[in-house]
Amino acid sequence: MQRKQFIRSALALVGLAAVMAQAPASAQAYPNRPVKIVVPFATGGPADVYARFIAQRLSDSLGQSFVVENRPGGGSVIGTDLAAKAPADGYTLLMMSNTHTVNETLIPNKPFQLMRDFVGVAPINYSDLVLVAHPSVSANSLRELLAQAKANPGKMNYASSGPGTPYHMAGELLKSMAGIDVVHVPYKGSSGARTDVIGGQVQLMFDAVTTMTEQVKAGKVKALATSGRARSDVLPEVPTLSEAGVPGYESTIWLGIMAPRGTPQEVVNRLNDAISKIVGTPELKQQWSRQGAVPMVMNQAAFTKYLNDDIAKWAGVIRTANIKLD
Repeated sequence: MQRKQFIRSALALVGLAAVMAQAPASAQAYPNRPVKIVVPFATGGPADVYARFIAQRLSDSLGQSFVVENRPGGGSVIGTDLAAKAPADGYTLLMMSNTHTVNETLIPNKPFQLMRDFVGVAPINYSDLVLVAHPSVSANSLRELLAQAKANPGKMNYASSGPGTPYHMAGELLKSMAGIDVVHVPYKGSSGARTDVIGGQVQLMFDAVTTMTEQVKAGKVKALATSGRARSDVLPEVPTLSEAGVPGYESTIWLGIMAPRGTPQEVVNRLNDAISKIVGTPELKQQWSRQGAVPMVMNQAAFTKYLNDDIAKWAGVIRTANIKLD
């Protein structure tokens, strides 16, 4: 009898050891096939550029291919819904931005809810926006632009990469705070909006400094103001909106990675650790600073809180300013 009990106890210990060994092994085994990063925005914009940057470095650090798949449209809703319906196994990720936290209030009838259907993995970076005008616009400062807009309500227009995107919300926030009436012209992505502003089909646009600074320095557009609390390091001669005529104005674009809810926690932890190491190096901080981007490093719990806080922040702005889709 004692021999049978001994054997059962030994087998139980062996089974427990196998289970304990299996948990870290599953995390170490991930990824064992290519991972897809869905970018619900068009090619050429910040989300696409930094998704490809992160994908390459995750491929290098984790030893498996990370592939970017652009699925733009619907102000990020189309691609995000695709990612929400993917298996929660760590092999489909979502490159998201504050478009998503805005859309929780702006587009309440989406086929998904961000914090119900996804889990936060890790943030990537944030950058200021710059308000630019085509050279044909006679205003050479923000104050001149505001004066012209007030004198000609509904006559000026601004482009964005789609409803709910940071470029759209920056424009709506300006309209609300400055008391002006300018017409929103939404595009399916930032590349089309940027092209038409440079070509003069649309007069104004908020764009990320990381993608528009080159056009400003080439003289293809005029930079009237930047959107951060302090002047941008890459456009130090351009005043902030707050100092140039709209006190208290602030709006940025930030990026992060999420995964379908139900993704194994050890996989989320492995991705958070890998991404944090990538964006947390001093060399990368210097490199991105020259582009106008600031790395963001948080553990998963901190990033989850950040997401919830940003949803609440934009809900307040949207309701107070009565911002609605066109």
